[in-house]
Amino acid sequence: MTEPFTIRCRENGPLVLSANVRIVDHLGNEFPLPQGKELVALCRCGHSQNKPFCDGSHKQCGFQGSNVAIQS
Repeated sequence: MTEPFTIRCRENGPLVLSANVRIVDHLGNEFPLPQGKELVALCRCGHSQNKPFCDGSHKQCGFQGSNVAIQS
């Protein structure tokens, strides 16, 4: 049985996922992934100049994203 794909929400930062993924735009065009990395960080703040990838802009814009999953 394979493990489910995991996307980690970093506190006040990007979404982080395995680089073993394809990311495509709304037309189906594939974004080139950063080479030599095991993980990919996707922008959540909306301020990255390299969307959909994170460029660290969340630190300058004061992005707040510390939501946690509700435990049952």
